[in-house]
Amino acid sequence: MLKILDRLEEWIIATLMAAATLLIFVAVVHRYLSGVPWPAMQDFLLEINLSWAQELCIYMFVWMAKFGAAYGVRTGIHVGVDVLINRLQPAMRGKFIIFGLLAGALFTGTVATLGANFVWEIGHTDQTSADLELPMWLVYLAIPCGSSLMCFRFLQVAWNFVKTGDLPHHDHGHVEGIEEEDEDIVPYNLDDNLHPHAGKGGQS
Repeated sequence: MLKILDRLEEWIIATLMAAATLLIFVAVVHRYLSGVPWPAMQDFLLEINLSWAQELCIYMFVWMAKFGAAYGVRTGIHVGVDVLINRLQPAMRGKFIIFGLLAGALFTGTVATLGANFVWEIGHTDQTSADLELPMWLVYLAIPCGSSLMCFRFLQVAWNFVKTGDLPHHDHGHVEGIEEEDEDIVPYNLDDNLHPHAGKGGQS
């Protein structure tokens, strides 16, 4: 079940990113070609209304950002300041990590609850977006959906840390599809700092 959720999360992010990028490209090309003095083509392009493209791209990026934040928690790509935590004793360090993860879950859970209440209230109005005339509750639905998923990810990471002592870590130097034979990543444990070191073939 979790694998399905992971794949769905990645699929939503990738689809929204690709669609928004393509739409922006088409809108820019359309705007440029509409100014070229080619009578037949110019008249044809001016009949195509893409004034809604910018608004749709904004909404897609909002949804992408909310789900991307949840993905960041799951994969450990969020930036964190851990200088002080790394100087603590292992037992105390673990408690602070759990506290931080639960605090994140509490915050995102609160945002999700307030967001759901806001969506419920605005759903009983006739408010729509300016260009697309979409119901605004559909746009704001990104807040409770994304925040709920992010809250779940915080709890998931916290539970996994309690069981195994491991935290998700994203290797920014790793390129997908390229494997190094000598690469040996040592997972995080309470006797080390929050970021795993590369073993043989890597740098500490």
